Amino acid sequence: MNLNGNVVKKKKKRIFYFDALRALAIISVILFHVYMTANGIIVKEYSAHPSLNWWITDILAACFRCGVDLFLMLSGALSLGRVWDIKSFLGKRLPRIAGPFLFWGFVLSLFVVILSMLFPSFWHTLKTFNIMSFLHFLYQSYMSKNPGFTQYWFFWMILGTYLIMPIFNKWLLHCDLKEVEYFLAIWAVTCIFDYTIMVPFPIKLTYFTGPIGMVVLGYYLRHTKRKIFNNPYSGLALLLIGAASLIISSYLSSTPSKMVFLERYSILYAIEVTGIFVLFKSLDNVNIGFLSNPNGVFRKSVFSIAKYSYGIYLLHRVILVLLYKYYAGHIPYKLLLLILFVGGLGISWLIMSLLNRVPHINQVIGAK
Repeated sequence: MNLNGNVVKKKKKRIFYFDALRALAIISVILFHVYMTANGIIVKEYSAHPSLNWWITDILAACFRCGVDLFLMLSGALSLGRVWDIKSFLGKRLPRIAGPFLFWGFVLSLFVVILSMLFPSFWHTLKTFNIMSFLHFLYQSYMSKNPGFTQYWFFWMILGTYLIMPIFNKWLLHCDLKEVEYFLAIWAVTCIFDYTIMVPFPIKLTYFTGPIGMVVLGYYLRHTKRKIFNNPYSGLALLLIGAASLIISSYLSSTPSKMVFLERYSILYAIEVTGIFVLFKSLDNVNIGFLSNPNGVFRKSVFSIAKYSYGIYLLHRVILVLLYKYYAGHIPYKLLLLILFVGGLGISWLIMSLLNRVPHINQVIGAK
């Protein structure tokens, strides 16, 4: 069934640039959380001429906050414009996000509580252990209020996004891309006013604002034929303009007591992630040795990271906190950042890879 030219038939062949975007998204999330974990050490080095360590941290904060945006865009690119009903969509998507969320929230909460009982001076959580105190801690974890679990807000956001996507999908099945551009133009206005200059727009544009715009943007960028969004050089230009603007904005807004960066849905992040999507979209047409070899180490690594990305997202923050508590103050700052990133990604990936071999458990860890 083909209701309009935008409907895409399912393909059995994997589209590499989607895997590459998903891998970049989780890497970006970890890099941003490395900043969130370690920035207190370096924030005071801000001045008219900030230190190199400050600039490195600022780049982590300003440029790599785009991971969640990329995940949202992928949801739109992969799910919208297809013929499906609400029951089948939600029946497939909701268990896929809820199962790992519940599993890792419980396992990691139990791990942190046991660790705090054995080594209270290392990670102190509960003064006394009992069922009620653990259940309260577990609830706080699910609500993204405990250290190591603050990224769990993503589940509630993506859940709300999934609930509205069937409505948008029905619209997209019966419209052309010019109407999508109309929606994105108004969404861009909300990005400018609500999330960039932080000035209320006189017209209430509630239905055009927030994460759903990123979802529709992902759908649009996948299907548009406009040359500017199908040219790797324009993608690179948009990426560099967005990233440079974010870095400069952060520097101008920061103080010696606080590193400041724009909201996730600001227009500058929209420009940056548009550039990333357009640039990566051209990867399927690249014929360069290790980049194009489907059986090479590079593509297999990208696929593996993409496959485990949701599980890595849910568990990596606890690992970052553990590594920070162990190494902070004992090693140089740049080495600390490197250990946090490599350890956060590597240990999370290893845990996911091992658990994926365990029957039944592999169904709830967040592996695609």
